[in-house]
Amino acid sequence: MGRRPNSADPAISPPPSPQREIRRAKAELSFDDQSLLVPLFGQFDANLVQVENRLGVFISARGDKVLIEGPEDSVARARDVLQAMYGRLARGEELDSGAIESLIAMSNEPTLEGIISGESDGPPVMIRTRRKTIVPRSAGQIPYMRQLARDELIFALGPAGTGKTYLAVAQAVSQLITGSVQRLILSRPAVEAGEKIGFLPGDMKEKVDPYLRPLYDALYDCMPPEQVERHLISGVIEVAPIAFMRGRTLADAFVILDEAQNTTREQMKMFLTRFGQNSRMVVCGDPKQVDIPGGDAMSGLADAIGRLEGLEGIAVSRFTAADVVRHPIVGRIVEAYEGKDA
Repeated sequence: MGRRPNSADPAISPPPSPQREIRRAKAELSFDDQSLLVPLFGQFDANLVQVENRLGVFISARGDKVLIEGPEDSVARARDVLQAMYGRLARGEELDSGAIESLIAMSNEPTLEGIISGESDGPPVMIRTRRKTIVPRSAGQIPYMRQLARDELIFALGPAGTGKTYLAVAQAVSQLITGSVQRLILSRPAVEAGEKIGFLPGDMKEKVDPYLRPLYDALYDCMPPEQVERHLISGVIEVAPIAFMRGRTLADAFVILDEAQNTTREQMKMFLTRFGQNSRMVVCGDPKQVDIPGGDAMSGLADAIGRLEGLEGIAVSRFTAADVVRHPIVGRIVEAYEGKDA
């Protein structure tokens, strides 16, 4: 008979503990420009604490040196994140908790610097506006930002918080500044998202403004408020519901349609055929948030993608919950709802 296994028997080893498999590591960083250390570390080291909590490492700062300790993979990610944070500050870019969260999320990718700069042999991916320089904050934003600079008609699909509309507005503002286009036209269908807001007093602009608020917010983030107001009065920037597009030809314009999943097929066809000379169109929407009667079957966005994807000059960017660049809990909420609906 074979003998029974005995834990004390040297010939039979117990399975290795998963905890024992985790390799510990240390990494030390130093930063040349000491004037950037305060914004890098944050008030009461809040930025370092954010990285610690999200990546499960311990970070200690002494002078211009930072020591990172923890699991090997996490230490490597934390090192890349801190270097990217310092790089943003050195380039004069903003560094807030949202930007740090995005850098942490992107540190899952093979090389963080590769994401921010694009291919090693290509120029950095960025959009310059009057108020800020915008760089990708998720892996999915990189091809989208390239499409915005290159293609004539772009469809951006995905959940809220992935930067679809914001980046489109930023690119439109950038091209308005450089003179590549003469007008900026922002539109969306005036469809209530499930709730009834009732009768709205005032003129037409006052009636539709509540629906268009997200577009205004993106504008004011990319241009000085007084410049936005001046362009709105002069008509250089136009914000209007999609019904106002009928019968027009939009030449020398950057045209953005937001909440496109709530257009009908007829509205979408009408909008797309407004395309004029030297124009660019971006159509943004979340196919899983259709609020029009009839649901997905009546959505002009789904119909347009089915007909136009793959045609020359037309690009499609698809975002997922992993590309959400708002508070990290938003990404988890999107994943939970998408999983439930699947």
